[in-house]
Amino acid sequence: MNAMNGWFKRGAEAIAAAGPQVQFDQVSLQYGQTRVLERIDLTLSSAEVHALVGPNGGGKSSLVRGLLGLAPHRGTIKLEWPGSPGQIGYVPQALEFDRSLPMSVIDFLAAMQTRRPAFLRPARRQRQQIVDALERVGLGSKAERRMGDLSGGERQRVMMAQGLMPEPKLLILDEPMAALDEAGVAIFEALIGELKAEGVTLLWVEHDLAAVRRLADRVTGLNRRLLFSGDPAEELTPERVLDLFSSHPTQRPRKVQQREDQKEVISG
Repeated sequence: MNAMNGWFKRGAEAIAAAGPQVQFDQVSLQYGQTRVLERIDLTLSSAEVHALVGPNGGGKSSLVRGLLGLAPHRGTIKLEWPGSPGQIGYVPQALEFDRSLPMSVIDFLAAMQTRRPAFLRPARRQRQQIVDALERVGLGSKAERRMGDLSGGERQRVMMAQGLMPEPKLLILDEPMAALDEAGVAIFEALIGELKAEGVTLLWVEHDLAAVRRLADRVTGLNRRLLFSGDPAEELTPERVLDLFSSHPTQRPRKVQQREDQKEVISG
């Protein structure tokens, strides 16, 4: 595993960035009278695995929705591409559907990728793209299996496959490991390494802090406001994690704390 960790955490200079840098500048979000996000300043580097951690209701998914253009917000979210803009992929936390539907895995993915009626079989080229994506998540042999017959972990892997079509340059993952079994977790971890090696930028919402320590280049703690951001080995200390998941977090990001310290020196 140590060797694998080293492979996952190769320096960014060894990877030709294909994905964008993502900048959140003073991003705030409010639902009714409830403030969900407060003045978030955050930068995701190109070809980086950046994990978002924090309690339920802390604003992680809301920040993702803002990035996807699905939630109104104040402030600015900007993508700076190293070349021409590329595809953005998204893997949601869970898949809800009628399990009695007589739809195969390949038909389900085809329906998500095209405007063709679901009863029409996918074209040969599209079918091959779907099979290739299913192979990457270990489900190539189940392309013709009925969706309703899959386990929860297998359905989550199907959602991972749809996030890979077309090949994304920015991939957003919202707790993708929640329903995965042991085999699925191993496939997911290998896939993270492959995508990073391809220069993809990954924003990954996750509760499994051990997985974040293994796989992420940077981690950001979010509980309505940004509490810390940096190297997982340095930031995910027991004290910071406890404060992050408390109902009244007290920590401040280093930049904010430095500004406050400077004000104290000047006023003193």
